[in-house]
Amino acid sequence: MWIKKMKKLLPTACLLASSLMAVGQCETWIGSDRESEATDAHSIYRDAYKQKDYDLAFEQWKIAYEIAPAADGKRDYHYLNGVELYKDRLAKATTDEDKATAKEMIATLYDQAIECYKNGVLPFKKCTGDDCLDKKLGYLYGRKAYDLYYSVNSPYSKTYDAVKTAVEYGGNDSEYIVFAPYAAVAVDWFKKEKMTAEETRAVYTELNEIADYNIAKGDQLSAYYEQAAAAMNASFREIENDIFDCAFFVDKLRPDYEDNPDDPETIKSVIAKLKRQGCPDSEPFLAELETKWKKYAVAENARLQAEFEANNPGAAAKKLYDNGDYEEAVTKYDEAISQEADPAKKASYLFSKASIQFRKLKKYGAARATAREAAKARPNWGRPYMLIGDMYGTTARNCGDAWNQRLAILAAMDKYSYAKSIDSSVAEEANSRLSRYRASMPTKDEGFMRKVSAGQSVNVGCWIGESVKVRYAN
Repeated sequence: MWIKKMKKLLPTACLLASSLMAVGQCETWIGSDRESEATDAHSIYRDAYKQKDYDLAFEQWKIAYEIAPAADGKRDYHYLNGVELYKDRLAKATTDEDKATAKEMIATLYDQAIECYKNGVLPFKKCTGDDCLDKKLGYLYGRKAYDLYYSVNSPYSKTYDAVKTAVEYGGNDSEYIVFAPYAAVAVDWFKKEKMTAEETRAVYTELNEIADYNIAKGDQLSAYYEQAAAAMNASFREIENDIFDCAFFVDKLRPDYEDNPDDPETIKSVIAKLKRQGCPDSEPFLAELETKWKKYAVAENARLQAEFEANNPGAAAKKLYDNGDYEEAVTKYDEAISQEADPAKKASYLFSKASIQFRKLKKYGAARATAREAAKARPNWGRPYMLIGDMYGTTARNCGDAWNQRLAILAAMDKYSYAKSIDSSVAEEANSRLSRYRASMPTKDEGFMRKVSAGQSVNVGCWIGESVKVRYAN
């Protein structure tokens, strides 16, 4: 398998030359007259490398690498450790020459490691067969592409060659780190007309298939693939209207639907994806899905609403009120009140019930009793007293003669005054009502005729049945 891939990448005539060229760069210290020097340098640099003392590590690494690039032929440390050491030197470089050397060596060390694996000098641990080589080469090309893109800032042509080869070898085993470089090159080249829409779309599809495969595995790397795929697709989004069309996504998504034609979530997901890609409502496949979804949605929404209302009687009561079913709304509020443990919510339900009893059902005595319950459930809340004041003011005309009607107004004003004294949030509204009712207060002439002095307590008749201290408008 991997030999076929090599033939795609290298002309046949160059295969032998490539192998011969690799011999020098794949030498080991086994049998070398400098073996002791190499192993000593190797040991020192490895210890320093592990301690992140990269300056000391680099000096000893150079000796070990010069003598035996492939170490003892059992490991690729000299190549891949060398990459990290040169990345460190690149970060610290102050001259263009040093930077250029570091960049060249990073790419060279990857290439040498790749050649040594291809030529069988370096073995695979706990793995045999061509698939092991494919996976290893995919890993090395992927790491090379990543470093060319992020550290070396190589021309996109070199990054593209590395990342494309990485995915060819790695397939579904490709690391998520290749997504960003591959997507960046593809988007840039498409915008510069160096890559066709078809070629760019192929890159998108291939990378997303790799991502989907690894996300579905659900292992510890799945989240990384998911994040990398999201970032990659964000890059493609810049050109998605130019490289994707509705027909492409219809063909892509139809199998998902056909695998689960009665699954609502599948239908909903496919509809959303097609609409995001600009498919018109007239597209036959989309129209078919939407018709099916609407039938499901009506039934499902009804079920969910019923379930919600069963578990949230307060919401059900509000719906009944909105529909004009006031008696049933009161019944449902009673259910909500009996189930509610939160005092503030309970007070709110009681207030809503009292409002319906007063304004819609004209049950004034029951409404006042309910409002008082609301005030008790939520101390220092002025709204229930405002409501009682409205009850008194609204029904004042039905409280007998003019004198008793004016006393009812005083009772209403007492509630407004008390409401604002305990709750500043209703003060402005209370003052407005007080101002409006002042002209309806009793007059001194009326009090004189009844021998009632200002400040004297008198009983309000009709259903109100409360005492008020008399005060006069003049």
